[in-house]
Amino acid sequence: MLSINLAKGVRYSSQRSSIKQIRFATTAAASSGSQHKFKVLVVGGGSGGLSVARQIYNRFEAAGKPLADGDIGIVDGAEDHYYQPGRTLVGSGLKPKSDFSRPLASLIPKNISFIAENVKSFSPKSSTVTTVNGRDISYETLVVAAGIQSNFDSIKGLPDALADPASGVSSIYSYQTCDKVWSEIEGLNGGNAVFTQPSGIIKCAGAPQKIMWMAWDRFRRTSRNDIKVDFYTGMPTMFSVKKYSDALDVLRQERGVGGHFGHDLVAVDSAARKATFKKAADGSSVSVDYTMLHVTPPMGPLNVFKGSLIADAAGWVPVDKSTLQHVNPEFSNVFALGDCSSLPTSKTAAAITAQAPVLTENLFSFVDTGKVGNATYDGYTSCPLLTGYGELMLAEFKYGLEPKESFGEIFDQTKSNRFFYHLKKDVFPYTYWNYMINGQWFGSKGLTRPQF
Repeated sequence: MLSINLAKGVRYSSQRSSIKQIRFATTAAASSGSQHKFKVLVVGGGSGGLSVARQIYNRFEAAGKPLADGDIGIVDGAEDHYYQPGRTLVGSGLKPKSDFSRPLASLIPKNISFIAENVKSFSPKSSTVTTVNGRDISYETLVVAAGIQSNFDSIKGLPDALADPASGVSSIYSYQTCDKVWSEIEGLNGGNAVFTQPSGIIKCAGAPQKIMWMAWDRFRRTSRNDIKVDFYTGMPTMFSVKKYSDALDVLRQERGVGGHFGHDLVAVDSAARKATFKKAADGSSVSVDYTMLHVTPPMGPLNVFKGSLIADAAGWVPVDKSTLQHVNPEFSNVFALGDCSSLPTSKTAAAITAQAPVLTENLFSFVDTGKVGNATYDGYTSCPLLTGYGELMLAEFKYGLEPKESFGEIFDQTKSNRFFYHLKKDVFPYTYWNYMINGQWFGSKGLTRPQF
């Protein structure tokens, strides 16, 4: 059977069994027998948490006000850290999944404390969090970067189908199954290849069709032209930004890919090779035969946020969309970024590259003066849309679903090209492991920290 990570769909919930104590940076204040109060506590050791923790440390140092070793802490019980955008490359047969996983502890420098436990509850009124092991951790300032939850078990029959090597069902949205996607693509000799996307918020909303385009191209390159490819999406269009959506729909029609909009997957019968969808238009159900089924699960806030004072009614951490500071004045020492936040933009690693320096600057100002600075986030995010081997459409946009393109004066970014493809395949993974999680990558600004 699949591990708890997949069954429950929570990246953040994987508990490290071999480390039960705090791994503090060397500092007298962090003796093992006392409760340590962090100047900055970061909840989550994913892309956002690692990036912003390093940037905060570096920002104080650059200002001539360096923090002591151990003043910043990261709390996360996950054993491994994943470069999640790489899973499409794994599913496409371009990279082994081992390229995109490293032990989390190995990525946290010694001057930042690491608490290898998950947070069980938040107490923002007392500026503390409590871990699943009952440890109370105090902070002066909190950064929440805990990610998003993939709910595989909300689709009837899906966890068992993913665990069954003969089911024809796979997903790039789990480290455990992303390589199964490639096996399914390579092993398919005919029939129906169905790709799904749920309605609502998900990580990287372009990924469900990225793997579809790669599969379509692979089928054609290996003379399997009789395989029928269909895209069943709960969304009303191919993409949220009209400029790119229109181009993708033209591509879909040119390639003969079926487009079924307003269809949410609700059940999988792997024995009968049938997928059941609920139609948004009238609530009716439709059963679809598949030979291969790629599933993108519904997603939502982590369970730890449900009913928490730190979260809104939907379970997201509500922050000002410009400053990334908590909207509740009583919790002004709380900031959030990335997938767990309420920021009205797509949830991608690219978004974090723009959010992290804004949060860092405003947090630095808050600690230094008691008020946030003048750094503002405009909602920038990016979705590198693989459309085949050697080609990629680079969608970049900001709040209001308005394009904000880095190469618009050079390329028509609704057209796929090889340069964008190699950014996704080669440049971005290298940059991530060597610069981004070390706090040295600022997206469109490259290695130069933005000035506000």
